[in-house]
Amino acid sequence: MSEVSTNGAGWEPDAGRSQSDQEKPPTLPEVRQWPASVAVSKAAAAFGISRSHAYELIASGRFPATVIRLGNRYRVVKASIIRLLADDAA
Repeated sequence: MSEVSTNGAGWEPDAGRSQSDQEKPPTLPEVRQWPASVAVSKAAAAFGISRSHAYELIASGRFPATVIRLGNRYRVVKASIIRLLADDAA
């Protein structure tokens, strides 16, 4: 297991998503109910970006939350998502 990214520099909400792809992101209380780590696609939804854009950000080290690589899979740490969403809400 290795940590991939916690940076987030250069990240923009809604970047990489067409208007038709944009769904209402989950609320902070909904995110708090998630397991300790989630799939990249679920984390991407929380930030309002597409899955493919999330993977681009991970590859470049600019994904806004903490990403853990497990073999050939990535997981995003829920606590890091909550910190970012809570900062946006404040």
